[in-house]
Amino acid sequence: MTAAPRVVSLVPSLTEAVAVSAPGLLVGATDWCSHPAGLDVVRVGGTKNPYIAAITALRPDLVVANEEENRAPDLAALREAGVEVLVTEVRDLGQAFAELERLLVTGCGLAMPRWLDEARDAWAAVPAPPPYEGGRRAVVPIWRRPWMVLGRDTFAGDLLARLGVRNVYADRAERYPRVPLDELRASGADLVVLPDEPYRFTADDGPEAFPGLPAALVDGRLLTWYGPSLAEAPAALRAALR
Repeated sequence: MTAAPRVVSLVPSLTEAVAVSAPGLLVGATDWCSHPAGLDVVRVGGTKNPYIAAITALRPDLVVANEEENRAPDLAALREAGVEVLVTEVRDLGQAFAELERLLVTGCGLAMPRWLDEARDAWAAVPAPPPYEGGRRAVVPIWRRPWMVLGRDTFAGDLLARLGVRNVYADRAERYPRVPLDELRASGADLVVLPDEPYRFTADDGPEAFPGLPAALVDGRLLTWYGPSLAEAPAALRAALR
């Protein structure tokens, strides 16, 4: 790989990570890559339906993907076209830090970015959560019509646990189970956490479905993205969850 690789990112959070760390590397990103503001690169479709021909036309040295956000057939097509694809897997905070270092330092040949050290420090300063049986119990919808929630083994669930919020569906077999609304209401939760992505929950769309239950509206980027936002996430999420 060259000293200054041409990078295409198919993951919004990794797009931000590369663009903030070394803006000149990124030549393409998905239509959903909204950060950093003013990002000026070729758009190559969505995370689930990228334009393979458009990506290969950019002659990238590296395409960045994620095993959950991107489809295996698309990644296979890129590899068959001779493109190197780096696929991340992120299920918790420790894995996020390791994968970001693998991408930026090993994959892109960069020095460790300052924001990544700042993010590690920010999370290391978070007080230890109460014992598992303590703390707040929450349902965390990510979609409605049908209702879907965080289940087991999710990055967002790990962040919430570190902040003392227990996901009541963390022991479900599925990572993002569909759960009827009446079951969610009867789950025993004392909090509903409503991020603004992938479904855009707002003060007028979401809390009304859980009458009598306190609702915390949170920035989905701070809860689900693994990139520069990790540095500000602990303080901002703790404030939203109060």
